[in-house]
Amino acid sequence: MRSLFAPFFTVLLLLSSPIHAEGERAGAFDYYVLALSWSPNWCELDGDARQSDQCDPRHDHGWILHGLWPQFHQGWPSYCRTTAAAPRRTRTDQMKDIMGTAGLAWHQWKKHGTCSGLSAEQYFTLSREAFERVNKPQVLRKLERPVKLPASVIEEAFLSENKDLTPDSLTITCRQGYIQEARICLSRQLMPVPCGRDVIKDCTLKDASFSPIR
Repeated sequence: MRSLFAPFFTVLLLLSSPIHAEGERAGAFDYYVLALSWSPNWCELDGDARQSDQCDPRHDHGWILHGLWPQFHQGWPSYCRTTAAAPRRTRTDQMKDIMGTAGLAWHQWKKHGTCSGLSAEQYFTLSREAFERVNKPQVLRKLERPVKLPASVIEEAFLSENKDLTPDSLTITCRQGYIQEARICLSRQLMPVPCGRDVIKDCTLKDASFSPIR
């Protein structure tokens, strides 16, 4: 009797467990999230330990492009089924100036770009266009020492520099006490749109760490 019911209980267990599906159909999504990472903070948390070239002072990185992510109103697709060819190494190398490393560009294509319904060339061109449309607050590049500040200050700085953005189309994230990213929600035409509930989760820290450009 136990052997008859075992498969039934296994199915019930799977149905009751949260599942994040991968391999969705390319091009099926609702909007984009443009993720901008403050490079000095990433270097403090991860990059220096990895000896990442992104953290070499000769690059003078501030806000870099983490990625342009296809998003659903709830959840997101990843590693989608696509007939688009993978980008050549020369193409990912061309993204280093705004993404830090070719490795990040390759990873972003594999996980997110494949879900865009675009070719690799189109995806990276669109990613650069989205990145360049956003005015990055210049005052943050003038810091000479590490500071502690409310995460809301970073949001206000972006809103001040980008009059088409609204609080519901922008969120600031934190990680391990540091300002991590500015995430901006955009339509397929790269116009600001309201973020979904799972994206608009503002960091509420009043004393988030923010490192200066090296």
